[in-house]
Amino acid sequence: MLTSLRGRLFIGLTAIIVLMGAVGGTFTYFWAYSEAIEMQDSVLIQIGSFALNASIRQSGLVNGVDADSEVAVVELGDAPRGSADDRRLWGLKDGLHNDVRQGQPVRVLLRTRPDGSRFAVTQRTEIRTEIAADMAIRTLLPIAALVPCLLLVTGLVIARSFRPMLRLAGNLDARQADDIGELTAAGAPSELQPFLGSINGLLERMRAMLEQQRRFIADAAHELRTPITALSLQAENLDPLEVAPPMRNRLDALKSGMRRTKHLLEQLLALARQDAAPAAASEAVQLDMIAKGVVADLLPEASARSIDLGFTMIEPVTVDGDPFAIVSAVRNLVENAVKFTPDGGNVDLGVYGEDGKAVIQIEDSGPGVPPQDLGRIGEPFFRGCQPSGEGSGLGLSIVKRIVDQCGGSILFENIAGTGRSGLRVTVKLPAADR
Repeated sequence: MLTSLRGRLFIGLTAIIVLMGAVGGTFTYFWAYSEAIEMQDSVLIQIGSFALNASIRQSGLVNGVDADSEVAVVELGDAPRGSADDRRLWGLKDGLHNDVRQGQPVRVLLRTRPDGSRFAVTQRTEIRTEIAADMAIRTLLPIAALVPCLLLVTGLVIARSFRPMLRLAGNLDARQADDIGELTAAGAPSELQPFLGSINGLLERMRAMLEQQRRFIADAAHELRTPITALSLQAENLDPLEVAPPMRNRLDALKSGMRRTKHLLEQLLALARQDAAPAAASEAVQLDMIAKGVVADLLPEASARSIDLGFTMIEPVTVDGDPFAIVSAVRNLVENAVKFTPDGGNVDLGVYGEDGKAVIQIEDSGPGVPPQDLGRIGEPFFRGCQPSGEGSGLGLSIVKRIVDQCGGSILFENIAGTGRSGLRVTVKLPAADR
C-alpha cells in the first residue's frame, strides 16, 4: 500500500494524463484518418475536373501526380467495351464509388464528357488506407511527445509544492534537542497553516511542562542542599571519635554517599541556572588562562594517579561569554577526562585559534565511548554503558548548554589509531573581536 502522499498524487495525475491522452489520441487518430480519406477524395475530384476540362485522353498513371498515390485516369470511351472491369465501370453513375479493378479494391471517380465519352480516375484502396494511416499517426506524434512532458512537469510541480513541507521537516531535524521555539508560519502554504498552528500549540504546552519540570528540579535541589550539607557536617564531626572498624567503614560509606548527593545537587542547580538564565552578561574571557587555571587545580588529583595532565599546544585566545560558565564548562570537560583515564594514562589539552574560532581540544587515553552512545552524550543523566565514579550524568549536559549559549559547537569522537584509545572533545567558540 502506497503511503506517500506525493507518490499517490503523482500516480493519480499520471493515470489521468495517460487516460486523457489515450482517449484524445484515439479520437484524434480517427479524425485525422477521416480527414486524410476526404482529402484524397478531393484530389480525385480535382484530377477529374482537370481531365474533363483539358480533354485528357490517356490511360495509366497521371503525370505530375505523386507516384506513391498511384492515381490513374482510365478512358472508358463512349460505349461499354474492353475488359470486364471497364464495362462494369461504364455502368456506374458519375461520382465516387468503391469498386474492384484488376482484382484489387479501388476508389473510383466517374465523369462524362460533353461528347458522351466517359473516364474514371482510380486509386487503390490499400494505398489510400496507408497514406491516411501515415498522416493520422503523424498527427498523434505531438500528443505522444506531450504526455511525457506533462508527466515531467507534473512531477516538478508536485516536488515544488511539497518543498515547504520538506523544508519545515529539515528545519525541525536541524534543531537542537532542547530547542522548542515556535515554527515560523510566514510564507508557508495556506494548507500548512492549521498544521503549523497545532504544532506550535503542542510546542507551547511542552515548553510550559519543561519549565515546570525545571522549576521543580531547581527548587528540590535548593531545598535539599541545606539538609544534605548539615548531614555532611554532622558526619565530618564524627571523625575524631574512636569507633570500631566496622563502624568506621559505615561512616566512610555515609560520607561518600553524602558527597555524591551534594555533587548531584550542585550539578542540578548549575543546570537549572543555565536553563533559567541563558542570556548572562558576557565579557572578554581569556580561554587559555582559564584552561591553565583548571589544569593547575586538577593537577594534584591527576598526579596522585600518575596521570600526565598537560598541554600539547596553548595560544592566547579570547572569547566573549560568562566567565563563570566557561570555567565550569572547561572544568567539567577536564574532570571527565581525568576520571575516565586509567592510572598512568595521559590527558592532553590544546588551546588555539582557527578560522575565527577559539578552540579547546581535550584528549584522554581512557576506553573511549561506545559508538552507539556518542550521539547521546550531553543528554541529562546519561552516563552510557560504562558508568563509574561519582558522576551524575549532568556535567557534559551543562557543558553542552554553555557552549550552545555562547554560539559555539562541541564534538565528541573516539580516538582511532594503532595502540591508542580514548575520547577527543573539541569545543569551538566564536573568538572575541578584540
